[in-house]
Amino acid sequence: MRPYILAETNWKAVKPTDFQLAVLPWGATEAHNYHLPYGTDNILADQIAAESARIAFSRGAKVMVLPTVPFGVNTGQPDVKFDMNLNPGTQMMILKDLITVLDRQGIHKLVIMNTHGGNDFRQIIRELNLLFPNMFICQCNWFKIPGAEHYFDDLGEHAGEVETSFIQYLAPELVLPLAEAGDGKARVFSVPALNEGWAWAERQWTKVTKDTGIGNPVLATAEKGEVFYKLVTEKIGDFLYELAMIPAEDFYKDKI
Repeated sequence: MRPYILAETNWKAVKPTDFQLAVLPWGATEAHNYHLPYGTDNILADQIAAESARIAFSRGAKVMVLPTVPFGVNTGQPDVKFDMNLNPGTQMMILKDLITVLDRQGIHKLVIMNTHGGNDFRQIIRELNLLFPNMFICQCNWFKIPGAEHYFDDLGEHAGEVETSFIQYLAPELVLPLAEAGDGKARVFSVPALNEGWAWAERQWTKVTKDTGIGNPVLATAEKGEVFYKLVTEKIGDFLYELAMIPAEDFYKDKI
């Protein structure tokens, strides 16, 4: 039993504990090239949240990891079989209900541990902040933590070298031989501004990639995955500890 994993612990352990922080892992169920499982983002959500929470808990932070939400925003993939979609409005309602519970029970800090690029909770958090003024709500995207370029040759975006290395380390029994993977080649928009970041449109996934991947997984290894997984979870573990321990009145400080 891990006392910081809600699905594993019990009321006897939970009842006397004053928890400082809740973590909600949020993944997706979608195709990841030919070689990775549909649950890749959920495996990452489970494992990254659990290990990061373990690090924070071992230092004294009272952190609780909630069960992973296994479906994410896949509105650009309606023609990919079993790519399951939750609309952002649905995510808003789920979060509203869950935060109502936390707020009522005096747990006023929530980290949404996001492992899927199609999820973006920023605008939802803005709206929730008005509904729950006593709550501190943030999202954490492991894939935006800097440093991957020091370990991987092709950073890719989806089911490439980075994600493949992670799953080779965390769940190797679910990974097909890389000889069976697609090359992850991706097309881009014909209008340059849409590729430069200051203009945005949703991509129709099957017009961008033939194998659902973006990024070549050929150089992935479990060894690379282990090294970067430890870097990511140590960094997030530090973040969870700091967030749990800091009083609400000290969230802001003057610049040095």
